[in-house]
Amino acid sequence: MLLLDVGNSRCKWARIENGVWTHQGVQDNAELEALDAAFAALPAPARIIVSNVGGAILEQQIRKLCSQWAVIIEFIVSQGEQCGVSNCYKHPARLGSDRWAALIAAWQRKQKACLVVNCGTATTIDALSNSGEFLGGLILPGIALMQQSLLRNTAQLQEEVGSVQDFPHNTADAIYSGVIRASVGAIEHQGALLSKNGEVGCVLSGGAASEIKMQLGIAHQGVDNLVLEGLQIIGEASA
Repeated sequence: MLLLDVGNSRCKWARIENGVWTHQGVQDNAELEALDAAFAALPAPARIIVSNVGGAILEQQIRKLCSQWAVIIEFIVSQGEQCGVSNCYKHPARLGSDRWAALIAAWQRKQKACLVVNCGTATTIDALSNSGEFLGGLILPGIALMQQSLLRNTAQLQEEVGSVQDFPHNTADAIYSGVIRASVGAIEHQGALLSKNGEVGCVLSGGAASEIKMQLGIAHQGVDNLVLEGLQIIGEASA
């Protein structure tokens, strides 16, 4: 199988053979055509499974990149129930396919109530019950998006690298500390809500996870490619 996780900013991919990851990579969406050379060097896949939340233009680009193989591309859509996870969304198919794949991967790992946090362009904080029910979740701007919003919409701010401080003494630290605390606070709040019924886990993934995990006050497991793991589980279950 060839698996692709097409997000808002980047495309992660992996080739799986007999359950083993033989190749993998990541590419910025703005330079997606660069994957053509990488894919040309791969053995032909029997299946191509994609989570795409980047929109129709990226879907067209993915179809073009994969047109070298006579394989029908499977773009996943969130289901009412799949691989042990049930979906509480009023309209299940409207849940982002990346969030759905991540929930399935987290359930496979934990098999208990847990938060599923993905820190990318947006930060998503989803909750699973002890029975594998997706209870619902939050979506908030990611770290970079919050910083960019402040810089774009506030006068006299300059783009500077800040660090997390308890009581910042300069604007760069104040901005960075603020966006980190906002993200960490949302995660910890949802964790407190979920833990009212007992112990919970937390799975943390995404490009900005490293910025959040150092400040996170709840136990968590970092997973680099949670969405791709979910795609693999979905693919193997439907083989």
